Amino acid sequence: MVADVIGLDHLNLEGDGAKLIGSALDPPTLTLIEDILADQPADQAGVRLFGLERLAELLQASGAVGALVAATSRSAPRPVRAILFDKSPKANWSLAWHQDRVIAVRERLEVEGFGPWTRKQGALHVAPPVDVLARMTTLRLHLDDVPATNAPLLIAPGSHRLGRIAERDIPAVVQQCGTAACLAAAGDVWLYSTPILHASDAALHPARRRVLQVDYAMDRLPGGLQWLGV
Repeated sequence: MVADVIGLDHLNLEGDGAKLIGSALDPPTLTLIEDILADQPADQAGVRLFGLERLAELLQASGAVGALVAATSRSAPRPVRAILFDKSPKANWSLAWHQDRVIAVRERLEVEGFGPWTRKQGALHVAPPVDVLARMTTLRLHLDDVPATNAPLLIAPGSHRLGRIAERDIPAVVQQCGTAACLAAAGDVWLYSTPILHASDAALHPARRRVLQVDYAMDRLPGGLQWLGV
């Protein structure tokens, strides 16, 4: 994949679907988060995080991490899913272009527009209407440096405004929108519109690349459905 690495500081959340916040967290807060996550399994493509009280406090709108999302929102965001990605020389995976299309909920209720249903690491997930995803923000906190050689996330700027994109249309949309490689240093945060098309190559020179990804919602779900939360 060919990606543009120029002008990342000028990407904006509304128009491009992505925003970089450099040095978003101070070293003590970053160290605290690393300590909280120290017992999580290493070298896995994605570990879903539940019941970590100290982490949950930081992710709330009043916490050091959640406040970064709250600053871009008109309503108080709530963290509804957290995942730790730990790419390394032992686990150097790649990820094809796709949209995130599911949310985690507490129980299954049949609500129009929600489905199909799946379970991931024991958590119940469902695909909601695309407008639910469009009102969400995804935060990615980098615990390690991510230069161009260490598999930065690739995005197609502006693709978040195109609704649900059929699999067959993804290559054409990526070509139309172009790509950007989301380089980062430890402590940087990227904010994304949740439906943005994104991908990741295997690292050219793999080193440890831990990323805490948190999905934030601004609204309640309809029909009695409830976000699973963190």
